[in-house]
Amino acid sequence: MPRILGVDIPHNKKTLFSLQYLYGIGPYLAQELCERTAIDPDKRAHELTEDDLAKLAKLLEDEYVVEGQLRRQVGQHIARLRDIGCFRGLRHRKGLPVRGQRTRTNARTRKGPRKTVAGKKGVKDMR
Repeated sequence: MPRILGVDIPHNKKTLFSLQYLYGIGPYLAQELCERTAIDPDKRAHELTEDDLAKLAKLLEDEYVVEGQLRRQVGQHIARLRDIGCFRGLRHRKGLPVRGQRTRTNARTRKGPRKTVAGKKGVKDMR
């Protein structure tokens, strides 16, 4: 398996799709990387030479923020929001959706599995 920046990319897929396994590289950037390094995007990843891999790694290190460095940067941004106590930081701290989504019915990805509350069925105003 070819390795770029410490990440194994799938060897049986086309280079264009294999590059997208790196954190921070999407379809557009993968296409741009192939053009700038003169690598055929339809070529399979296991067909890449050591020279091709070295060109890709050098270009990524010099001009783009990807993988560990990008993960660290995103984590620092979230930590800053938490530290200053802004609304977005509080939502991150509580594990709730940050960008204004409703939480009454959805948001299961952020909130986790449902926690059933006992004795809540059909409770009316007791006087």
